[in-house]
Amino acid sequence: MSEHRRKPPHSQGGGPSGGHRGVPQGPGGQPGQQYGQPQYGQQRPAYGQPQGGQQYGRQGAPGRPGGQYGQQPPGPPPRQQPPQGRTPYGQESRSEEQPVYGGRAEARRAAQRGSGSRRRGAEPAGGRGGRGGRGVPDKRFINYPRSDKDGWKRFVPSWKLVGGTALGCFAVLTAATGIALAFVDTPNPNDMATAQNNVYLWSDGSQMAAVGGERNRQILQYGDIPKAMRDAVIAAENESFETDHGVAPMGIARAAWNMAKGGSVQGGSTITQQYVKNTFLDSDQTMTRKLNELLISVKLGWTGDKQDVMAGYLNTAYFGRGAYGIQAAAQAYFKKDASKLDPSDCAFLAQILKGPNLYNPDGGIGSMASPEANTKRAKLRWEWVLNREVEVKRMSQEERAKYTTFPKLQPLSASQSLTGQTGYLVEIAKQYVLKKGHIEQRDLDMGGYRIYTTFDKRKVDALAKAVDKTRKEFLDEKERPETDRYVQFGGASVEPKTGKIAAIYGGAGMDKNHFTNNANTSGVPVGSTWKPFVLAAAMEYGTKNSDGRGISPMSKYNGNDLLAIRNRDGDPVMGNNGRPFRQKNESPTAYGYVTLDVAMQKSINTPFVQLGFDVGHSKIRDVAESTGILPDSMNPNNDASFMLGTSTPSAIRMADSYATFAASGTHREPYSVTKVEKTKDGARTELEGFDELESKRAMDNSIADNITKVLEHVVQKGTGTKVLKLGRPAAGKTGTTDKNKSAWFVGYTPQLSTAVTLFRTDPTSESKELLSMNGTGGISSIHGGDIPAEIWTEYMKAALADQPKLDFPDPEDIGVEADSDGAPTASPSISTSPSASPSDEVSESPSPTPSKTRKPRPSCGPLDWDCPGKSDGGKSDGGKSDGGTDAGTDAGTDAGADGGSTADPSPTPTRSGRPGRSNGGGGLFG
Repeated sequence: MSEHRRKPPHSQGGGPSGGHRGVPQGPGGQPGQQYGQPQYGQQRPAYGQPQGGQQYGRQGAPGRPGGQYGQQPPGPPPRQQPPQGRTPYGQESRSEEQPVYGGRAEARRAAQRGSGSRRRGAEPAGGRGGRGGRGVPDKRFINYPRSDKDGWKRFVPSWKLVGGTALGCFAVLTAATGIALAFVDTPNPNDMATAQNNVYLWSDGSQMAAVGGERNRQILQYGDIPKAMRDAVIAAENESFETDHGVAPMGIARAAWNMAKGGSVQGGSTITQQYVKNTFLDSDQTMTRKLNELLISVKLGWTGDKQDVMAGYLNTAYFGRGAYGIQAAAQAYFKKDASKLDPSDCAFLAQILKGPNLYNPDGGIGSMASPEANTKRAKLRWEWVLNREVEVKRMSQEERAKYTTFPKLQPLSASQSLTGQTGYLVEIAKQYVLKKGHIEQRDLDMGGYRIYTTFDKRKVDALAKAVDKTRKEFLDEKERPETDRYVQFGGASVEPKTGKIAAIYGGAGMDKNHFTNNANTSGVPVGSTWKPFVLAAAMEYGTKNSDGRGISPMSKYNGNDLLAIRNRDGDPVMGNNGRPFRQKNESPTAYGYVTLDVAMQKSINTPFVQLGFDVGHSKIRDVAESTGILPDSMNPNNDASFMLGTSTPSAIRMADSYATFAASGTHREPYSVTKVEKTKDGARTELEGFDELESKRAMDNSIADNITKVLEHVVQKGTGTKVLKLGRPAAGKTGTTDKNKSAWFVGYTPQLSTAVTLFRTDPTSESKELLSMNGTGGISSIHGGDIPAEIWTEYMKAALADQPKLDFPDPEDIGVEADSDGAPTASPSISTSPSASPSDEVSESPSPTPSKTRKPRPSCGPLDWDCPGKSDGGKSDGGKSDGGTDAGTDAGTDAGADGGSTADPSPTPTRSGRPGRSNGGGGLFG
């Protein structure tokens, strides 16, 4: 038998039991084996096969190759194998843990020293536990990073790890949700029936009004709510309401995504979620509150009754007009019980749930929430809701065809506790808080706020007394119903040094069904009170011929009637009829060339219309805006009427704008609230955002002071002489519009700026169209220098009774004197000292430049554009170079004392020449 087939003898150091007797091992795990050599009693592996010591399974077993499959440890190439069980002479087997032995004798002695103890197998290549060694089991509880992978694959979790983690998280979440659901309570709609008061305080800290307490709300049972209302709400808000489980996963995902992007915390979109949100008195937008809402919604969706949820939602939803719940809303908008609502009424109330601020036709907060814009949105959504009911099978097409007319709403009503001016004051302060405090309407209606206002009770009472006195003396609706009905008064006072709104007059009172605040009304043209902005722009920017230098109020312009107006290029401004436009004055008086100071005193139209074209409409807009006039209240057309006051700022904005002149060019935004505190759990917290507003420089003080000097002349010897009864320095301007539809007086002292307006309109009409005041009070024509100036004077006497008489600053010389083309001239100008009479100034000859001196002629040639006797009467188009409103047709026809009559404003999408709430933010004051 060949040597290699002979069964090797067993010895203490070899054989199957060798690995059990503590035989010293080499690196490969075999006793007495040199690295890369066969163990005693083993055959040397063939070349290319695994060496001993790195083995599968049981360690130390002879004859079994070790290591990974196909892996060969480093070492010299194999040699001729020695006889089985022998180690070549002189070779040694080394182990990391055992000394070096040589031959069988040494192995035997080592075995004897081990006393039969079990030998520990060699560690895997990667160290203990197999980390880093492929194919070796990992003893860690979680094999991550993965030990059986190399490189980046070690950090890719296995599907077992992912699945196990997800399953574990789901189990934990399910358990936590179950525990949370067990502890949350479902809402009780009766808890929403009461709320705290909001307390409004006068400027001296005394209480003005307390609004809130028992909420305008009545609980209805599910059966008492019309099916048409339920159908409309489901169709508009939550089509799957009757089958869902109270939450909308997509809505939650959108809310989470919005919050992840840094947006506001949003609520859910189902009816259940909205109902839960309505029952939270704490309106803080926090993740904790949103989580509570979600849990309650889930609980209601699984355990609650759908009828209870629907009834609870419609009993707690806010519908605007201070109405919470369907019953209160039915009374507020239709003066009927909810049970009598028809499908059209229900569709209206369903659409308003999208947001009363934007869908209540009464209007809301912000420039986007005007009554006109809200009414348009409400009609479109009302129609959509009805169509949507047909689409989701909650109304037949035949039934839908019955409702084609938008429902008629009842006039807005107010709490009887808000009598007189209090209702308007509370409304202005409320709007300001909503804007500056960044809170929602429904949050404020929850109550608990103390609102400190700027309103001076003594001044408010004085303004109301002045209006009431004039109304009684001036109007007689029984004797002259055709002319004395619907006459509206409005007024506002602003402190020039602070911007605080000291007083307003908004109307007869909300308790007397007059809900439009006339102090904050847009749509009433301001007339010639706009001319100071034209003059201020000329002082600051100059004219087309003054080389960029501002011009002086002593500059002269042609004041003749029916003057042909030229544009900046010197070409005639063309009318809609294709003929040159001629501006009409109040009278045909041939004034000739007059200074701008005199033109302001007498409110002559032609000089300011031509001056406006010479300066540029954009420059005038910039100056007006810098003083506080809101851009969206300005006439958008670049026509002649723009210079004559077809813009429609509110009384508050006009008083604030003129206050800029009183403050020598420093503008301060008007504001009505100085501090707001929120009461919660018995503690008061002051809200941010109500610090005193910063002032800004609107114009150089020399420009503002020169405007003041010119407006002082209006009071001293112009159209505002009735103001002289005030008995202290005052400056102001009268204004009257075309067809006598409005009359203004805006004036100021160093301490107080006040605007008073007078107009006619039916406050209950849908159009709010302005009516002529010709014949009102038995007077042929009402002007700004008459009744408005008398009210202004009466009020200012009382308002300033305890304040010293102060003079205005002396103005610096400003600008250059210009001739009729606006070009600088060296000719001596006409003096306009206070001692000079208007007739003396008008009778003065204009600058003795032959080419600039024109005299009235009895007849005119067909191409004589400057002829004042042109027979067309100036009735071309009112100077609308863009072919707009025919403003010149009646311009000046009805003018009187102030001579500043203007045309109706050009119709625009947001203003239709009629009063409405807020002139784009007049009630928000910034």
